[in-house]
Amino acid sequence: MDFQIGLVIAGLVVGFVVGLTGVGGGSLMTPILLWFGIPPTTAVGTDLLYAAFTKMGGVFVHHKKGNINWSITGWLTLGSVPAALLTLWILNSIKTDISTINAVIKYSLGWALLFTSVAILFKKKLLVFSQKHAGDKFHSESHTQNMLTIGIGVLLGATVTLTSIGAGALGTVTLFFLYPLLPTPRLVGTEIAHAVPLTLVAGIGHASMGNLDLVLLGQLLMGSLPGIFIGSMLSGKVPDLLLRNAIAIMLFIAGYKLIF
Repeated sequence: MDFQIGLVIAGLVVGFVVGLTGVGGGSLMTPILLWFGIPPTTAVGTDLLYAAFTKMGGVFVHHKKGNINWSITGWLTLGSVPAALLTLWILNSIKTDISTINAVIKYSLGWALLFTSVAILFKKKLLVFSQKHAGDKFHSESHTQNMLTIGIGVLLGATVTLTSIGAGALGTVTLFFLYPLLPTPRLVGTEIAHAVPLTLVAGIGHASMGNLDLVLLGQLLMGSLPGIFIGSMLSGKVPDLLLRNAIAIMLFIAGYKLIF
């Protein structure tokens, strides 16, 4: 595809929002790519590798700050990567018209956006609820926690591979329930660390099926890398609640339009 300054600006804006709030990567970028007329399969495949490269920088920063629980990351990856590979195999094995696959991805994308918007809106209330039940039996049984963490990984692996959405907001919210006493920065850092291998595997898989536009990827990264740096520098100086609610409303409208 030809160079489009609009795509660089889109990468800059999304990168800035992610740096500022920690949410909105795939859930904002994929609908924007559809709006630019990119086919759903190409939008998802390109966005996955965009997310992988973008979040690698986040892992470096969070690791230096000690914000990553590598044990939880490992259990999540144990579920998500095999689920991603299975989803890719199913997508590749379906001998059907590409327009049908695009329709399935678009519909799945809509529901993923709706669930993500709800997760963002009620994130604080969900955190308070989970912390109230932090003393419940299942939180203190490490084996049960590990199995449930793998289960969350499986769900995220399938969802992210199909729609490129869910690794951030949905993953962090589900971890609130399992690890309510883990500080929020560590939950966020852990989920970013988990998102890198998941989006990398899923992105390479989509690329092998031809669902990747390297020129598009380059334009998005040209904008997003400085955007994330600027957003990270300003993080905490802009009202977080206002931004999160605005993002949630935008995602809900985008999801609703894709489904109905």
